[in-house]
Amino acid sequence: MDLPRTPSFRLDGRRALVTGAGRGIGLAAACALAEAGAHVVLAARSSGEIGEAAEDIRAQGGSAEALAMDVADIDDATAKIAKAGPFHVLVNNAGTNRPAAFPDVTPADFDAVMNLNVRAAFFVAQAVAKGMTEAGIPGAIIHVSSQMGHVGGARRSVYCASKWAIEGIARAMAIDLAPHGIRVNTLCPTFIETPMTKPFLQDAAFKASVVQKIKLGRLGQVEDLMGAILFLASDAASLMTGSSLLVDGGWTAG
Repeated sequence: MDLPRTPSFRLDGRRALVTGAGRGIGLAAACALAEAGAHVVLAARSSGEIGEAAEDIRAQGGSAEALAMDVADIDDATAKIAKAGPFHVLVNNAGTNRPAAFPDVTPADFDAVMNLNVRAAFFVAQAVAKGMTEAGIPGAIIHVSSQMGHVGGARRSVYCASKWAIEGIARAMAIDLAPHGIRVNTLCPTFIETPMTKPFLQDAAFKASVVQKIKLGRLGQVEDLMGAILFLASDAASLMTGSSLLVDGGWTAG
C-alpha cells in the first residue's frame, strides 16, 4: 500500500526575515525557524538585541544574522530588504499598542499604532513579496495579527482597528500573490507574556479579567506560538492561504 507521508516541517535551504525579532514573539519566531534549518535574518531597530540573539542562535547550531532596520522608515526598510533578500519566509511581527479608552485616544496614539502595525507592515510585506516574485520563489508570508483582529476589546479601539486591517490586507494579498505560489496567512495569539504585554499584565485585576476570558485558563507563552509559526512557514501548510490561525486558548470561541 502506498501510504501518505506527512509533509516536511523542515526549512533547510530557505531564508527567513523576522521583524521585531529582538524579543518576545519575534525572537521566538526566529528561534523556531532556525531550529527547522532556515537561515534567519533578525530585523529590529535595537541592533544590540538582535545581534546578541543572532549570535546565540549560531552558538546553538543555527544560521542567523542581524539587520538593524526601522520598519517605519519605508524607503530605508525597502532598500535594506531588497539588498538582504530574497526571502522564502517573512514573519511580519513588528508592532505596538497604546491602550486607552476610546474617548481618550489621541491623534498621536492613533498614528503611532497605525503607522507601525498597518503602514509599516504593509510595505515590509510588499518589499518581501516583490523579492519573492522577481526570484520566482514560492514563499510564505505570516502576519502576526491578534485575537483582537477578530473581536473587540476594551481600551483597544486603535489596536483592534490595526489588526482588523491586517486581516483584510492578508486576505487581499493572498489573492494577488497566489498565482506566484506565495501564501499569506495571519497568526492570531491571545495575550502572550512578553516585554510588550508585561506592563498591562502587572495590573492584577486586568490579568484576572484576561485569564477569565481564556478558556484554557492561562496566559500564553511565546513557546505556544512556535509550532504554529513553523507550520505556516513550511510545506505542511502548502494549501493554506488567506486564512487566520488563532492560538487564543479559546478566547474567541464564545
